Amino acid sequence: MAKIDLKDKVVLIAGGAKNLGGLISREMAKKGSKIVVHYNSDSTKSAADETVNAVKELGSDAFSIQLDLTKAGNVKKLFKEAKDKFGRVDIAVNTVGMVLKKPFAETTEAEFDKMDAINNKSAYFFIQEAGKTLEENGKIISIVTSLLGAFTGYYSTYAGNKAPVEHYTRAAAKEYAQKGISVTAVGPGPMDTPFFYGQETPEAVEFHKSMGMGGQLTQIEDIVPIVGFLATDGWWITGQTILANGGYTTK
Repeated sequence: MAKIDLKDKVVLIAGGAKNLGGLISREMAKKGSKIVVHYNSDSTKSAADETVNAVKELGSDAFSIQLDLTKAGNVKKLFKEAKDKFGRVDIAVNTVGMVLKKPFAETTEAEFDKMDAINNKSAYFFIQEAGKTLEENGKIISIVTSLLGAFTGYYSTYAGNKAPVEHYTRAAAKEYAQKGISVTAVGPGPMDTPFFYGQETPEAVEFHKSMGMGGQLTQIEDIVPIVGFLATDGWWITGQTILANGGYTTK
């Protein structure tokens, strides 16, 4: 049986400093996990420091590392640093992403390349390196988007560049099964974080709210338990993308 609990496990979280990643870091630390907090930009350093301190105050251990994961070499470095520090990595969670809401006809090549590198390329090499590094019976969880189940315009690069992660999840689940590693993806609906609001007008925000149960956006507090479940009791789920969005979209 591949089921594990979180005590004394090492959890690496890409984008683990704030918002969804920050809450995953704290909640897994409460269960006794050691946390590797990855972040990308200088502006996020203070949030990463706060998250590391919060984990330590909970009685666990953590460290942060700043890397641009659109470069495959940096993904390799992330997992190496984690293993060098804690001796192992058991669970790898990738929350990295970037949203662009723009008409298809107006999207530039530079915008496409940037979105593709952040949402697609980095996810591919994260899953690849996790498969090489994780202990037996490890867990790989990618955060995608519920737009993968939507029939809509304006998110061609965001949803389009997240879509391949569904297949990476299936392919890796088959290839890593011999090590007992489960590979899953979670697609939240529009989340009530700054990540969402920067691309939306007030009218669009109200529309997105109207599409979910209770007339609300997805809360990060609703997604974290799903990630925790997939990392423990949900070990038998693999190769799947779970759209967790209060009825916002389905397939």
